[in-house]
Amino acid sequence: MGSYIEENLARDEKIIIKAQVTWLSQFWYLLFGGLFILSALGSKSGVSFFIGLLLIGIAAIHVLTTELALTNRRIIAKSGLIRRNTIELKVNRVESLGVDQGILGRILNFGSIVVKGVGGSHAPIPYISRPMEFRQHK
Repeated sequence: MGSYIEENLARDEKIIIKAQVTWLSQFWYLLFGGLFILSALGSKSGVSFFIGLLLIGIAAIHVLTTELALTNRRIIAKSGLIRRNTIELKVNRVESLGVDQGILGRILNFGSIVVKGVGGSHAPIPYISRPMEFRQHK
């Protein structure tokens, strides 16, 4: 199974740069998931173990199902496993690409890419690894 972006490229369209969600942005899901699993192993609680797996699963879904790419024609973003959310904006319709990073994002080098298009469209794509590198390619 290929990526959504690669399967939906137009003829003569080429990917310039791809970005993905970083595992570091899922720190809290992974931390609490691990803590629930560890507490379940100590107390033999099935509910805690299930909650831990659920939290780690949510983090994995965020990381593995979000794609972002800049091609020679458009910016394409896709997220979601069961419910798919896509954003496609032609490069000539993009007014600006912004980066929104909190303190943890600055330290761990992740943030949201905010695509602003002509006509007021505003599309944030959260938790992207190395967002400044992606923005520089626009």
